[in-house]
Amino acid sequence: MSTLSKRSTVYFDPAIHQAVRIKAASSHLSVSEIVDEALRMQLAEDQEDLSAFDARVREPEISYESLLKDLKKHGKI
Repeated sequence: MSTLSKRSTVYFDPAIHQAVRIKAASSHLSVSEIVDEALRMQLAEDQEDLSAFDARVREPEISYESLLKDLKKHGKI
């Protein structure tokens, strides 16, 4: 772990804590490394979602009814 790391207290549901400890032991990683990687992945996913929203901001809006009509027209539903 980097010397620039920050310490934080996290409270887990007991079953989650046990699962993380088992995963850490079986993968030869620390609980901190497991949690750090999980948070990195979650934050990256959030960033991908925000990028997708930005990319689609200029798309025209369509009503729910129009969407259903279009899906039926093209045999999707």
